[in-house]
Amino acid sequence: MSQWQEVCDVNDIPVLGARVLKRAEGGDIAVFRNSVDKVFALLDRCPHKGGPLSQGIVFGEKVACPLHNWNIELNTGCATAPDEGCAQRFAIKVEAGRVFIEL
Repeated sequence: MSQWQEVCDVNDIPVLGARVLKRAEGGDIAVFRNSVDKVFALLDRCPHKGGPLSQGIVFGEKVACPLHNWNIELNTGCATAPDEGCAQRFAIKVEAGRVFIEL
């Protein structure tokens, strides 16, 4: 059974940026918004060296890690070749301008 939690208004997430959801356990979640208002959610840790993906540059449907410039696919959480590894992905949806995440 899925449990959706309301996060924020889509306009609370900067275009080409991220908003961080703080969690006590399991690491923080980065919620991204691209230039066409698609929203994505990943664990806020690059699979390479644990850099904060929320501080990276969003372009298209990817984010560049701020530490070593790995490109991470926002829809899968996986690094683009030749790099390897994936950040945990979270299901997310937008309804009537409100953002919800499945926990």
